[in-house]
Amino acid sequence: MTKEIEHLLQTFEEWALFVKTMNHLEEKTWNSSMEEGKWTIKSLVSHVMLWDRYFYKEVIEKIALKQPVTLKHINFEEFNRKAIEYVNRIVPGSYGFTSAGGYPNWQNQKLHLTEVEELSLNWRLDRQTMNGTCEIKGKSFTVSLSPFMGVVGMPPESGGIHTTWPPRYCGGNIDCKELVQGSKLYLPIPVDGGYLAIGDGHARQGDGEVSCQAIECPMKVVDVTLSVIDDMILTNPHAHTPSGWITFGFHEDLNEATVQALDGMLNLMGELYGLDRVEAIALGSAVIDLRITQIVNGVKGVHAVLPYDVFK
Repeated sequence: MTKEIEHLLQTFEEWALFVKTMNHLEEKTWNSSMEEGKWTIKSLVSHVMLWDRYFYKEVIEKIALKQPVTLKHINFEEFNRKAIEYVNRIVPGSYGFTSAGGYPNWQNQKLHLTEVEELSLNWRLDRQTMNGTCEIKGKSFTVSLSPFMGVVGMPPESGGIHTTWPPRYCGGNIDCKELVQGSKLYLPIPVDGGYLAIGDGHARQGDGEVSCQAIECPMKVVDVTLSVIDDMILTNPHAHTPSGWITFGFHEDLNEATVQALDGMLNLMGELYGLDRVEAIALGSAVIDLRITQIVNGVKGVHAVLPYDVFK
């Protein structure tokens, strides 16, 4: 082994050991910038890690396997953006609750649950195992956690008071369980300055949020990256999530919400695959999943899902 290779390996080992010494740092320190306007410490570590991973997969591993090395051109701005997004996290608190019955919302009235005493489930949330546990009549029920923020949105116009209860074309109380860590949500910006609001922590939710609440919980960490995309035209939100592309529809009438979600998906499939709308809906009938986002926020939600791996 040459001295040059020994030096490279030693340098790499020293970097790895240095990073390990940082595991005692508090979350506040990891999220602090080296100086104002610069990257955070964890973004810098992520950046180096992703470059190491890239060179290992594209160069070192191929050399070891005696395969040809063909490095691809990289968009450095895109690579840097992904490094920052890689460390965005959503971490729930240690407890949560779900209430049901009693309250005179429309589904409780239809299900004759307004006359019963309100029930509240108390959940213990374990961030290590990412499980939540509650008890009903002495029996334990445990579910895996899938935390997300229920409210992400901006005011629809300048002036006035705008409740955060309903979802709107510019976001709001979307309550979509797919918007977990690793998701990108695209929203129209109605007013200068944006005034983005994020809140309503959920440790887990089913499609529909049927009792009017998910596992409502405080959040220990909500780490997001915000970007303004000037050349994107949107009429309703859509999202790029770990499970696939998603388009949304919001309306008091579920049929209207469904049409909005489908309209957005047909447009998206046209952009992605060069299809016209009738071609997109014909193909989409085999691959698009329609899901009820929520039925409890006055304005109901439907989302259309196009899984990533659906086309071979």
